[in-house]
Amino acid sequence: MVALFKEELKGSLLGIYLHGSLAMGCFNPLKSDVDFLVVVKEKLTPVNNSRIAKIALSLHDEMSGISNERGIEFTIILETHLKTFVYPTPFEFHYSDYHREKYRTDENYLCGGFEDKDLASQIVVAYERGITLYGKPLSELYEPINSQYYLDSILNDVEGCADEIIDNPPAYLTPMYLTLNFCRVLYYVKEGKISSKREGGEWGRTYLPQRFQPLVKHCLTAYTDETANGEKSNSNPDLQNLLAFVEYMTQEIKQNVSLRSRAG
Repeated sequence: MVALFKEELKGSLLGIYLHGSLAMGCFNPLKSDVDFLVVVKEKLTPVNNSRIAKIALSLHDEMSGISNERGIEFTIILETHLKTFVYPTPFEFHYSDYHREKYRTDENYLCGGFEDKDLASQIVVAYERGITLYGKPLSELYEPINSQYYLDSILNDVEGCADEIIDNPPAYLTPMYLTLNFCRVLYYVKEGKISSKREGGEWGRTYLPQRFQPLVKHCLTAYTDETANGEKSNSNPDLQNLLAFVEYMTQEIKQNVSLRSRAG
């Protein structure tokens, strides 16, 4: 992967940084992406975009042969937006399984050229817990991102989840993803820890009210078992219990965010 990006981007390529579950030791080949960020000096050309899409598709096809279902997910960003951090962060190019078929069927398709709030949290994870695949570590190049941007980014990720899981759940928004993601957000809001979903669930299993312990334990066990064994869990928790959990966690997050704001 690194060799392909070096060949395509040449002197414009500054760094490639692994983040997400693979960097934090809880990668699940059935459900996880291989997440990374690419930092470049110069804007991409249409020719770059076309070739990078082909690189991404070829990497996916290669990985699908070794039991990784979702493949890679990456975003290419300009160094200038990290030197003086911009939020929401503009990006040049994004690829994920959601966009795969569009890239495959339309040679002019591009997800890029606009802003994304989610990038702030990904950059912070890459900065604090990521693995440098190419270039210098982010911590040697740029100042840490202000915590208010990270907080807004992770809050944006969980807003509206209660409505989504009933009305129109996207494929990734499983009860397990939702539960563990809420745990890691509240963990950060309360204790300032940047964690994986598994680490968030382990914290929640210890510190959340007793009535939600079975739900968190169920989701954490399912996630851990799938990560270890590569087998899908077919059991889902009770919907009403899940909605009660979402309501409780939403209120807890709001209250603790308010306390953080008043404190400083």
